[in-house]
Amino acid sequence: MEARLNLFANPVAAGALKHLVAAGKVIGESSLPATTRELVLLRASQINGCGFCVDMHSKDAAHAGETSLRLNLVAAWREAKVFTDAERAALELAEQGTRIADGAGGVGDEVWANAAKHYDEEQLGALVSLIALINAFNRVNVIVQQPAGDYQPGQFG
Repeated sequence: MEARLNLFANPVAAGALKHLVAAGKVIGESSLPATTRELVLLRASQINGCGFCVDMHSKDAAHAGETSLRLNLVAAWREAKVFTDAERAALELAEQGTRIADGAGGVGDEVWANAAKHYDEEQLGALVSLIALINAFNRVNVIVQQPAGDYQPGQFG
């Protein structure tokens, strides 16, 4: 399988992606825990059916020391005992933020309040930005049918 469009060879797509990557670096420099970031990236990518991003973020998380048990349970985090209350709040925010079109009011007040119990203002800003960013990356990759399976941790810097 080949992608419909070479994102790196297309000047417009490459330019836009450059700015998305820069936004990701800002989020990566925040105080939001790296583990939380990877769980959120993986869960949103699962929901959106982005094979490339599921491959990338599961491998990056494993490379950073995340266990296969936790990675395998991200899709069923509600029933899993392996996530902290803070991680569960972030995963719920990620789900509602990703499925925004499915909800009558977007992200519910209870979900926001729960996240705010566990994360400070900087971290909430990082979470909101991260959820928006991964949804943008997911959509680009799904639209062009970016193939999954070949990603190597650290491949993009």
